[in-house]
Amino acid sequence: MSFAAALLPVVVYIALVYVLDNFALVSVKRLLALVLCGMVSALISFGLFQLTGKVVPERVSDFLDPLVEELVKAVPLVYLASRKKVAFFIDSVICGAAVGGGFSILENVFYLVMGEPLSMGTALFRGLEVALIHMGCSAVVAAALMLAVRLIERERSRLEVKQKDVTVAAFLMASALVVHIFHNSFHFPPLIQYAVVFGSLAALLLWTYQYDSGMIHRWLDKGIDKQIALLTSIREGNLEHTRTGAFLLSVRDAFPPEVFFDIICFVQLHMELTLAARSRFMLHEAGLAFPLEPERAQELLSQYSEYVTLEKRLGRTARMAVAPVVKFYPSDRKALDDLLSECKR
Repeated sequence: MSFAAALLPVVVYIALVYVLDNFALVSVKRLLALVLCGMVSALISFGLFQLTGKVVPERVSDFLDPLVEELVKAVPLVYLASRKKVAFFIDSVICGAAVGGGFSILENVFYLVMGEPLSMGTALFRGLEVALIHMGCSAVVAAALMLAVRLIERERSRLEVKQKDVTVAAFLMASALVVHIFHNSFHFPPLIQYAVVFGSLAALLLWTYQYDSGMIHRWLDKGIDKQIALLTSIREGNLEHTRTGAFLLSVRDAFPPEVFFDIICFVQLHMELTLAARSRFMLHEAGLAFPLEPERAQELLSQYSEYVTLEKRLGRTARMAVAPVVKFYPSDRKALDDLLSECKR
């Protein structure tokens, strides 16, 4: 029963975090895979602590252990962020919490197997506390990593990087480490310590969630009118009527006619796929995402297949020339990946 009492809070926390996913960004399959990654992270950390336990003083380990744990847990999160598998704060928070949940499962098991026997009440409280600190801190770290990768992407694309976003990323990372070190280093009465940690992480995650909700809606609104105008001008053959169309015309003489034709088709497919992905995302957000008609799903898959073919056929020079027009940002890539996955079901 002690095992059940210690592990129940982890399951409850993971379920609650998953319910927060109003935009349906994280699949159950990925969630479970990340829980497994968290368990592997716990094994790696445990092995490292066994090696360094006799060398590092206990007082130092109170500060060092949280840093090591957060770094190890961050590995799968860095992979997801670098591959643009997470695009918003909320899905990064969910993924981070899943890794932290898997970590806390094994940590609780270690304490129950290797430590002194615990009563059911103590085991339950400990399960609550361990799950809270690992899931909460990993969720905050995941949000910081996702934002950092987004900022790097903007820097590489020579787009404006807002100082506010840099500050937010650094603040989130530092806050997670401070809360975890505080939890390990300073021991107050259990209820008071739990309340302080819970309040700190809840405030961070609530603020992050609100920040992300605004970011999602800004992303949905940003540029849609311009994309529709460009798509209309391409279909009507009036590229000179939009600034982006005028830019495309400015590079026309640099390529043979057949290559320029492929460029226009490539841009058109990019716009159509991006608009379809954003529209589907908005339907999911509003709870109105009815199943796609088979014909529409097949049409989208065919468009994407043609897009990939054109991307391979166009030379590096042509792709670089139109890169400012057909740039897939992490948010757009994530929305498109979700749409294509839905079409293949």
